[in-house]
Amino acid sequence: MNIRELNLFLNLSATLHFGQSSRSCNITRSGLTRTIQRLEQELGEQLFLRDKRSVVLTRAGELFRDYAEDVIQRHRTLQIQMAAENHLQGELSLYCSVTAILSILPRIIKRFRHAYPDIHLNLQTGDAAMALPQLECGKADITIAALPDQLPGQIIFLKILETPLIFIAPRTPEELGLSLSFSDWSRLPVIMPEHGLSRTRCERWFSQKKITPSIYSYVAGNEALIAMVAMGCGIGVVPRLVLENSILKDRIRILDSRPTLTPFTVGACTTKASKRLPIVQAFWQIAEQESPGHITVGGAGETHSYYQ
Repeated sequence: MNIRELNLFLNLSATLHFGQSSRSCNITRSGLTRTIQRLEQELGEQLFLRDKRSVVLTRAGELFRDYAEDVIQRHRTLQIQMAAENHLQGELSLYCSVTAILSILPRIIKRFRHAYPDIHLNLQTGDAAMALPQLECGKADITIAALPDQLPGQIIFLKILETPLIFIAPRTPEELGLSLSFSDWSRLPVIMPEHGLSRTRCERWFSQKKITPSIYSYVAGNEALIAMVAMGCGIGVVPRLVLENSILKDRIRILDSRPTLTPFTVGACTTKASKRLPIVQAFWQIAEQESPGHITVGGAGETHSYYQ
């Protein structure tokens, strides 16, 4: 057995759902089944009781889960300790949104600075939609970004979390200066993201509903969009994570939109070339401990998973 197989087993032991685990780990359902069967053959014990409607860990599976968690933690600790022996120093450039600084990066950066005190972090903030361009033009070594519908071939993505994409509005209809309900979508003024994945998914939603939105303005940055909505300029679309970290959240309400928008998968990004740099590898190893345990590499319809 290897680290990849242990990660697959742990994911399945958490979800108890072959379909869900195969999707989250980017492996076919049959491939996941074969991996579990190989582990069971090697151990000589059945790890799961499964039928058409349920999956349950056996007692042997519970014992093996504790073993797998211990092995993976020891493996990660060893990787960090071995990297620290090289006494890395230099500068690492990070680009992210203000929301990422507040919600995603604090634990990662704290652990990174403790492990590598001689590496200086150059942190830049800006519109989350510009994260991938910052990588592609060489202005950042690592960015925090949402996974696009098609990942560029030279970019490596490490999933950290998933957050819903939501429609937001001022607390009451009167703040829009209109005497109408929030369900009257065709008449609501819309604050549209200037570019990026939010705009793409917002436009797709209106298209599916066969609604031509009434655009009030185009805005760069989620924080600016929330401010415009709070001031009563219109409704808009933002990731829920951004709203939860906004000082204006008490002046906002979430609209019930059906169908729901496709959620954001948020994570760390770097280029294949940068990933070979020891400083980037050091940060990546620590970021992996905050992730579900797999990296997605995109390009030309190609998706693979690398388990740590």
